[in-house]
Amino acid sequence: MLVVVADLLTSWRQALPAAVPAEPAARVGADLLRRWGEPHRHYHTTSHLSVVLGVIDENAGHAADPDAVRLAAWFHDAVYDPHRVDNEEASALLAEATLPGLGVSSERVAEVARLVRLTASHDPAPGDRNGELLTDADLAVLASPHDAYLAYTAAVRREYAHVSEPQFIAGRASVLHNLLCLPSLFHVPALRERWEDAARTNLTRELTTLRTVPTH
Repeated sequence: MLVVVADLLTSWRQALPAAVPAEPAARVGADLLRRWGEPHRHYHTTSHLSVVLGVIDENAGHAADPDAVRLAAWFHDAVYDPHRVDNEEASALLAEATLPGLGVSSERVAEVARLVRLTASHDPAPGDRNGELLTDADLAVLASPHDAYLAYTAAVRREYAHVSEPQFIAGRASVLHNLLCLPSLFHVPALRERWEDAARTNLTRELTTLRTVPTH
């Protein structure tokens, strides 16, 4: 997927308060793009960010605060290190440390951080319209056509190249099982109708494959 950096930076600027000076907005945007472009990333890249933002824009009417959801999209994988287990928390803390200096209200900063933390479970409470949109956008890849889904899983495996095959299979199977146990993977009605069945098919197929792979 071709990602146009200028388009991403325009999207970033538009999610911020209009009164924010150009220089700090551009500086923070550049830092976020640097994070999303780290060399150890293969799936959690600017391509993923662009997809998430696109889903949010297309379904912005579902959210109570679309700009909070957009800002949460920028921060939700801003810290991504496959060696650590607290990436969502670290990303939320980064948002809390960064956004006040860009004129974002304390209420919106708190909402952005809450949304970032929610991506650890992808299980928003009923009626959490902001959370529903962000988590749906984050999981959009699960409903990809089969070949694209295989490319996604291969990219995730490359991010965990340091993990042995038995360990990766166990960890990945746990992730898939937890997702399949959610009452719904998607919560925005239009997205659930379009994506739920395809995503569950992909997850189930991958989990079945993992369970048949020899681990020794």
